[in-house]
Amino acid sequence: QVQLVESGGGLVQAGGSLRLSCAASGRTFSNYAMGWFRQAPGKEREFVAAITRSGGNTYYTDSEKGRFTISRDNAKSTVFLQMNSLKPEDTGVYFCAATGRMGWELRTGPSIVEYWGQGTQVTVSS
Repeated sequence: QVQLVESGGGLVQAGGSLRLSCAASGRTFSNYAMGWFRQAPGKEREFVAAITRSGGNTYYTDSEKGRFTISRDNAKSTVFLQMNSLKPEDTGVYFCAATGRMGWELRTGPSIVEYWGQGTQVTVSS
């Protein structure tokens, strides 16, 4: 089992920044590719960003590319999501995700995810 605990969400004005953290415990963190998903009210959970086990490769959707940066610290079993130039459409609950599959596979959607965090709310006001 892997336990994931997110933090860092909050309310921010459009154009602002937030940094999300996800602390993992349980099994060996570096054995898992990690990702972030977002769920807006009334919508399905969607892929935001992913990072490979070593941190050598990262993946984003087109809407986040250039604004969001995913990173990880395997020594501290933590994954981060730095979000800049935030837009109201970035609003939602952000979930940390772990999979034993390849990092790029997280782009295919939530079904790949083996472990979820409880989520942290991000609200961007216009």
